[in-house]
Amino acid sequence: MAEQLQYVTLGVADELFAAPVTKVQEILDMRPVARLPRAPDNLLGMIDVRGEGVPVLDLRLTLGMEPAADTENTRIVVLTINGADGLLTIGLRADRVFEVTVLDHEALDPPPPVSSGWGDQVIQGIGRRNGEFVTVLDLDRMLGSIPLPANRAA
Repeated sequence: MAEQLQYVTLGVADELFAAPVTKVQEILDMRPVARLPRAPDNLLGMIDVRGEGVPVLDLRLTLGMEPAADTENTRIVVLTINGADGLLTIGLRADRVFEVTVLDHEALDPPPPVSSGWGDQVIQGIGRRNGEFVTVLDLDRMLGSIPLPANRAA
């Protein structure tokens, strides 16, 4: 039997998203973020992760949603993505992290063809988990081209 892909499921507002577990380094409780002057709105700043400076993006703002205050469930998901210049380590602030899981079906549905190109930069595909739709994020395309402070994955 083939090994199924695993995903970390994230909640943002009332939406359910998933990131391939192979991209996730660790999940951190929310912590103070050092602001950067004149940074884009979705770039919250930097955090220290075992001696390395890691930029943190707000997933809500990156996806064009309204900002929200941190809660006891807010988490930073530390990811390794393929950027334009190689591997990058980046933090993604999510409202909550649910679980590491497999989706109901291994094959993902393509993003709906409502408007050409809108999903190409963000969505890898649509899956289902316990009957709910799960948007699987294409982290490399979504985050790999965002200008960030100098940072390389170890």
